[in-house]
Amino acid sequence: MKILRLTRHAKSSWSRPELDDRERGLNKRGLRDLPRMAAALSSRLEPAPIHASPARRARLTLEGLCAHWPELARLPHALDEDLYTFATADLLQWLRKRPEGVAAAWIVGHNPALTALVNYLVAGDTLDNLPTCGFVELRLDVDHWDQLMQGSAEVTARLFPRELGIASTEK
Repeated sequence: MKILRLTRHAKSSWSRPELDDRERGLNKRGLRDLPRMAAALSSRLEPAPIHASPARRARLTLEGLCAHWPELARLPHALDEDLYTFATADLLQWLRKRPEGVAAAWIVGHNPALTALVNYLVAGDTLDNLPTCGFVELRLDVDHWDQLMQGSAEVTARLFPRELGIASTEK
């Protein structure tokens, strides 16, 4: 059995349309959601190393989670160019290359790849949309990462900013 945690980057800013997609930062909602999600996740999960897309909004999401979750901040995290993708096939390829002894993986990345990955691994339209700063944990019914296939997972946890009480619908 393997564990896969997925977090979509926090809400990104479109205030500077001239910026390359990789360079977009976070907007007010994204900055507001990060401390709340870090607090909620830290009360439910053990911290684990995270692999994040090198896009600025994903890096800032990782930094924001660490800033508000000290135990998470103490762990080694990595930026991985292969995670700057919007394609599920790319994420599956990355996951299937995880080292044999690694029991869990946590990705901070992008949609539509993350939502489609959940629906592929769980085999169904389990998730309409992984919202910005949203979190999903999957239990993978495989012994080896290269055995990942459609229907090999079940959702064991999920947490979205809108579930935390303060409205997260402001832009």
